[in-house]
Amino acid sequence: MGHDELLRVHFDARVLDHDTGVALHEAAPSPWFAAHEPHTEGRLRIERMHDILARGPVADAIRLAPGRLAEEDELAAVHDPGYVAELRRTIERGGGWVTPTTRLSANSYDPLRAAAGTALAAAETVLSGAAPFAYALTRPPGHHAQRAQADGYCFFNGAALAADAARRAGIERVLVIDWDVHHGNGTQDIFYERDDVLTVSLHMDHGAWGESHRQTGGLEERGVGRGVGFNQNIPLPLGVGNAAYLRAFDEVIAPLAERFAPGMIVCASGQDASAYDPNGRHNVSMPGFYGIGARVRALADRHAEGRAILIQEGGYNPSYAPYCLLATIEGLLGVEGTGDPLAYVPDQTLGVAEILAEVVAAQAAAGPAPA
Repeated sequence: MGHDELLRVHFDARVLDHDTGVALHEAAPSPWFAAHEPHTEGRLRIERMHDILARGPVADAIRLAPGRLAEEDELAAVHDPGYVAELRRTIERGGGWVTPTTRLSANSYDPLRAAAGTALAAAETVLSGAAPFAYALTRPPGHHAQRAQADGYCFFNGAALAADAARRAGIERVLVIDWDVHHGNGTQDIFYERDDVLTVSLHMDHGAWGESHRQTGGLEERGVGRGVGFNQNIPLPLGVGNAAYLRAFDEVIAPLAERFAPGMIVCASGQDASAYDPNGRHNVSMPGFYGIGARVRALADRHAEGRAILIQEGGYNPSYAPYCLLATIEGLLGVEGTGDPLAYVPDQTLGVAEILAEVVAAQAAAGPAPA
């Protein structure tokens, strides 16, 4: 690639100040308990991810770089301005529960802007040619944030902002790959009528979960208007494991990329499909995440001049999610993988052949073509 610097990891410590408070996992605290636990989407998971990258085996292979605050006109590229203003007013009034899982505090506005701005900083690194790969290590996640709806801990959609930035920089076609364990419904919503951004989401087959998340994540959601065929969901049965995720890359995503010919790849990088995640339990372990990183590298080399932008999404077990991120980065860099300190769950592939065959048949019937 001709770069001395291969991967730049952007981080802004202000994202740690988004206070999600105490909760019953992700819901409001129960009055039946005297001792409360922190909300699942807390700062510790990102602090430990930062630690493992800064102090672990890839520390010498990456460069840590700052993030920045996104301005409201930048947020308006993918979000309705009225929605942005209403979030700001809610924070100014002291915050509160926006949906049954999603909470703001009185000091959340700059952290949310830092999360979005750090995603944009990662995009700017790759688009400027400063490094071929950039990772936005940030919180809260963003891929459930629709154009005008917060949910699933998400308020501003960093992956969508990065993809839109690539388009505005002159990249004709952008491929978004989302392997967070939950459906990337917000990114789907933002690009659902467009044929210049192909959105692909691998996720647990959980369906819709209420007024704030009406999308099902099913095969029937393929886009509308010009966007028909440019949204590809890959709903996977619970507990499918490493082989299923890597087969989905090889059998669905790689052929889609071959047809779409993206000039940039944007990844919504979650680790909550791991065997130990309280929100996932899809049995993906470090070797699976290593394989995902390696496949992103191969797709970038083949289609996008070796470039990709990765945005942090879920991953809620602070003991194991950092190791899964490390494995993703090792696969992306093409270095030897670190041994897995925890995983022992056997890999399961039950039902995978059938669902992937259905996905392939659906996209072959109405798949995307280059614009």
